[in-house]
Amino acid sequence: MIAKAEIPLSPYMDLYDIVVPQDHELRKIKSLVDFSFVEDMLRDAYTTDNGRPAYPPVMMFKYLLLKRIYELSDRDLVKRALSDMAFKYFLDLSPEENVIDDTTLTKFRKLRLKDESVMDELVKQSVKIALENGLNLSGTLIVDSTHTKARYGPKSAREYLLELCKNLRKKVYSIDGSYHDKMPSKPDHKQIGQYEDVIDYCKKVISVVKDDDKLSAYINIKENINLLEEVIDDVNEQLILSKDEDARIGHKSADSAFFGYKSHIAMTPERIITAVTVTSGEKDDGKQLESLVDKMNDNGVKVENIVGDGAYSEPNNITYANDHNIKLSAKLSNTVLNGNKKKPLDDQFTYNKDAKMYVCPEGHMAIRKYVSGKNDPDKPLRESYFFDIEKCKVCPLRDKCGYKEGSRSKSYNVTVKMSKLHEDHQANQESDEYKTLARERYKIEVKNAELKNNYGYDECAYAGLHGMTLQAGVSVFVVNIKRILKLLEEKNDNKEEK
Repeated sequence: MIAKAEIPLSPYMDLYDIVVPQDHELRKIKSLVDFSFVEDMLRDAYTTDNGRPAYPPVMMFKYLLLKRIYELSDRDLVKRALSDMAFKYFLDLSPEENVIDDTTLTKFRKLRLKDESVMDELVKQSVKIALENGLNLSGTLIVDSTHTKARYGPKSAREYLLELCKNLRKKVYSIDGSYHDKMPSKPDHKQIGQYEDVIDYCKKVISVVKDDDKLSAYINIKENINLLEEVIDDVNEQLILSKDEDARIGHKSADSAFFGYKSHIAMTPERIITAVTVTSGEKDDGKQLESLVDKMNDNGVKVENIVGDGAYSEPNNITYANDHNIKLSAKLSNTVLNGNKKKPLDDQFTYNKDAKMYVCPEGHMAIRKYVSGKNDPDKPLRESYFFDIEKCKVCPLRDKCGYKEGSRSKSYNVTVKMSKLHEDHQANQESDEYKTLARERYKIEVKNAELKNNYGYDECAYAGLHGMTLQAGVSVFVVNIKRILKLLEEKNDNKEEK
């Protein structure tokens, strides 16, 4: 049951006019955004006549925004909200009012925000706010993907806990070296396999540090303790005993890989993100284009142009753009276009534009390639991509992938030839109009860097695809609202100059 939001009545409300500056970013966000949409978005997540009233969903959602804006753990966020007047003002609390328990925020995130449509709704609402405030968004869609490492990486939750515990110990030792002899004994290599032993060890380390009031007063020590305790709670509640099961290995280059997720992002030249799709790390960029176009259209911005790199120039995307009268500015990549289709899984091999190699359906990248036909102008080029045969031998997809028992090699072959569709697309790319569109692509790379550097998007804040989707929705909402504020300020400044 949802508690009714009430306007706080307090003799101290005037304090906010004194201690929260008029130009504070939280004051600006609160003034810009009507958060009532949160109640509609989460209405089905609450019962109407059962149990005691829950905290207002608007307030709980605002806690999540603060968590993303200021990159705080649940515990540090709640602690700061208790004394930070700007936080209390933003949360619609009176100055003397108490705050929630940090476990309440954790439960809200896991129990009330389970629907993955929350991400799309948050992006849609931010775009709606831009349009309602008179910002004209271009019909040009700039697309790209950015990767996010899984919270537990390719490690198990137990290994991750040990790593966090090690970081805490190192910070303690840098302050007081005598603690080398005070810390509990580490689990041996056999005990590391026992989940309960690792949890017990981490709790003992935390207890030792907390017993020293001077040591635990250091901010960096506090934050490490809070993060470690939050992960212990997360592991206990989710019963995660292995690596993130939804995450997959993706490749940034021929010799650089990551374990996690991809966010496929679409934005306008005004740097407002208009659509997002989240997938596991191995998914192909080009396959997400139609979904992004549909989402942008649904969010109130009609797509007229698409700007992307070579990953988006596969035949299906070129045909889709032509059929919908959309100009597609994506440099033609012949290798993306002509894979062989002889075996059941052939259409699931994807081309990694950065590494210039194909990736198999299981996520393994080719280790070398061979090009034939260079010396015969009458024959098309044929590229053969060879995979690590040792991995193929134990791959669960080996029977469907064409692997033969006893084979010394496994390859995927591509015939490079230019069809009429490709020739027309290549000709269009030479026009001044398409070249002008292509110059807009750098903007999305800057936006991806902003998400990672300023909002912790380089690593998953939560476990699983659902957690990554929630992180994407809240992060994009924050980034868009801040961008809208900046655009409105620039618009007002231009009016004053005139």
